[in-house]
Amino acid sequence: MKKSIIIVSSLFLTFIMQAQDRPQPKPGPSPSINIKKPETFSLPNGLKVLVVENHKLPRVSFSLSIDNAPYAEGTKKGTEELTSSLIGNGSMKTSKDAFNEEIDFLGANINFFSTGASASGLSKYSGRILELMAEGALTPNFTQEEFDKEKDKLIEGLKTQEKNVSVVAGRVENVLAYGKNHPAGEYLSEETINNVSLADVKDNYRANFVPEHAYLVVVGDVKTKDVKKMVEKLFSSWLKATAPRLEYSNPSNVQYTQINFVDMPNAVQSEISLINTVNIKMSDPDFFPVILANQVFGGDFNSYMNMNLREKHGWTYGARSSVGFDKFMYSKFKANAQVRNAVTDSSVVESLKELKRIRTEKVTDEMLNSVKAGYIGRFVMQVEKPATVARYALNIETEGLPADFYENYIKNINAVTADDVMRVANKYFLADNLRIVITGKGSEVIEGLEKLKIPMFYFDKFGNPTEKPAMKKAVPAGVTVKSIIGGYVTAIGGEKAVKAVKSISYVGSTTIPQIPSPLAYTQKSDSKGRMMVELAMPGMSLMKQAYNGTTGYMTQQGQKKVLEGDDLTKMKENAVLFNETLLATKAGVTVTGIEQINGNDAYAVVDGDTTYYFDVKSGLKISESSTEEKGGQKMTRVTNYNDYRDVKGVKLPFNMVLNVGIELDIKMSEVKINEGVTDADFQ
Repeated sequence: MKKSIIIVSSLFLTFIMQAQDRPQPKPGPSPSINIKKPETFSLPNGLKVLVVENHKLPRVSFSLSIDNAPYAEGTKKGTEELTSSLIGNGSMKTSKDAFNEEIDFLGANINFFSTGASASGLSKYSGRILELMAEGALTPNFTQEEFDKEKDKLIEGLKTQEKNVSVVAGRVENVLAYGKNHPAGEYLSEETINNVSLADVKDNYRANFVPEHAYLVVVGDVKTKDVKKMVEKLFSSWLKATAPRLEYSNPSNVQYTQINFVDMPNAVQSEISLINTVNIKMSDPDFFPVILANQVFGGDFNSYMNMNLREKHGWTYGARSSVGFDKFMYSKFKANAQVRNAVTDSSVVESLKELKRIRTEKVTDEMLNSVKAGYIGRFVMQVEKPATVARYALNIETEGLPADFYENYIKNINAVTADDVMRVANKYFLADNLRIVITGKGSEVIEGLEKLKIPMFYFDKFGNPTEKPAMKKAVPAGVTVKSIIGGYVTAIGGEKAVKAVKSISYVGSTTIPQIPSPLAYTQKSDSKGRMMVELAMPGMSLMKQAYNGTTGYMTQQGQKKVLEGDDLTKMKENAVLFNETLLATKAGVTVTGIEQINGNDAYAVVDGDTTYYFDVKSGLKISESSTEEKGGQKMTRVTNYNDYRDVKGVKLPFNMVLNVGIELDIKMSEVKINEGVTDADFQ
């Protein structure tokens, strides 16, 4: 088995590097903004319609939004998600297939949610597009068959996220900030989803999909008088009703700053979030100062957080902060970064340092003006888009904003002073009542965090208080690197069977977020010290590495690079079949203890920057972790090995899960020994 899958790691590091934002050029003087005002009218049932005529392009967009207050679902959390999934699967008048076929024929885009719908397309089809949107939204066809499908998909999605550190971190943050009985704090589980019935979905739709606080925004190449006729025809039958409004207690922040730690033994890096709840709305006088304070602290590329953690120290690919604005409930201030385990404690120190800085030091004029210019530039770029115009028109209605709110937006941003930034930072970014929520590998980071002398409390993956996780266990007497490797060889089939292996061929597939279609994965190696690994889309190789025993190369999207130096040396090491066996005689390799890996005790065998984990009971290698550098940034790569199966007397993994902050789950469809490998594979 290979020491590491270099190609996959390189691919993901490349994608991650490309995904990061870059400093934006400073725009010129602030332009004036002229956002066309909508013409409005209402139906007797309560639906309010806003029409913005724009005849520059022959297109139109419709956005139906129901502005109901959030509500908790309790033991039936998932009802709203299933309602969203089921609306739009055809209607009471039209089958699902026929409905979707006509949308495709029109070249339209129509989407449905539990809180409304959206549609867009050519204006010459505007009448039919709106008719289809109204039909799907107002006469949904809730069937048991579709309900069962969507329920299974929702549960399956939960299972795939079970070990996702970012997902777990987000869930726990909300539970701790709001409480499990609050709309913003409750979370989906397989149990709550299974509690939901089709009748619950229908009841939810009837109670909440109502016109009293509904808004239909129409933007594009249409006439208001024509829109009014269409809307009256299609939406007048929508029965007048008001959704129930429930009250929830406001969340309170912690009495003193503390670390809330969630142990995720599979984490390759720590997810750090500084959070406290805030009570602020778009209509508040502090709205614009808070926007700028957030940009200075962590919202902009050149912010305090990003310049410190990313640019100065190289600990993360991006550190960011955000502030929520909500008229119904308290929202959150949050600063977040993903950092290597080794610098988790240092990152906390530096984050708190920057928080103190924005609260106690006035931001410089140069920094404030730069942040303003970048923010205004992005605002101007968005302002002409139909979706933006629709959102602005809706915000003015639902948030109680003055009619000229967006015309004066740039002026109000420019009016914010350094004193304003410091004032609101002290009011909303709490240094003394802050939760520092850290989700990561406890065995590697807790010791360093304890030295910070900040009170620490421990929680499980669902926000329940728990005991401090166990650290590394001592290795029993007599257990050595040699005995562990001997146990591994026995576990996979024995020395004789291993020596009989002359070549191994892996063929599988995986998916990554950036590419919608599945990727083909191929890995081949032989006893002559040759190897090849490739990721490909149908008809196109994305990345490939090959080593013929002497020379090696890597191709990426058609660009070929000959490997030299350390890269070639690593490739040569990887090309050895079952190179784990070399650890038994290699100098400097040590057993550092027993750690928990995915719920199992495993011996940690360390060789330089790489740690191998061998299951204490089975003897199989179940994981390996190594640190590599890319573009001046260090990244920890973890590969988990699962689903071992017998192939010609030797056990090999049919599932490899690579994690470099993003998880890549490779499932093998075919693994062969002593067949399927030729000289041509390594050319």
